[in-house]
Amino acid sequence: MINELINNLKSLGYDTHFFENRTEALDYLNNAIDNTTVGIGGSVTVKELGLFDILNKHNKVYWHMLETDRTKSREIINKAKDAKVYISSVNAISANGEIVNIDGTSNRVASISYGHEDVYFIVGKNKIASSLHEAINRAQNVAAPLNAIRLNRKTPCIKDKKCHNCKSPERICRNMQILSTAPTGMKYHVILIDENLGY
Repeated sequence: MINELINNLKSLGYDTHFFENRTEALDYLNNAIDNTTVGIGGSVTVKELGLFDILNKHNKVYWHMLETDRTKSREIINKAKDAKVYISSVNAISANGEIVNIDGTSNRVASISYGHEDVYFIVGKNKIASSLHEAINRAQNVAAPLNAIRLNRKTPCIKDKKCHNCKSPERICRNMQILSTAPTGMKYHVILIDENLGY
């Protein structure tokens, strides 16, 4: 499936690279992103990679996940949206190359859509789904509940790890984005890593 996905992503306009492990991917990203401003969306994948510490040595990096104060976190999110480079993972990606993300605040899906010079998607093999239907299912019933648990939200999905399409005020899945192809106006990069990373 991975070769099919790589070929499909390239045909859809994504600069696509595959790495056997996280070390190889980190080396590539460290060289590719240099002396610039970088915004990072909420991403357990990025946290597991340790990417912030590496890039922050020779870039100005804005990442709200490091800040516990909500006011300061909002300030960092606002700076991240103006960065030249934006980094995110995905909630799921189909074998056809459709990229699915679910967001609560919508800062991540907004930045993925517009406003930067380059957008990097960092994708572990666990995020790959056989079809768009399965990718949406993964985003709703795997990634979203796990993120709700991580954020200590009071939502029905934290009990059974299934989406209930709830009306909870603490709901985090409020904006679903599906990229059917790479949008115009920015350069999109997909970094595929042959490891399980993030949710």
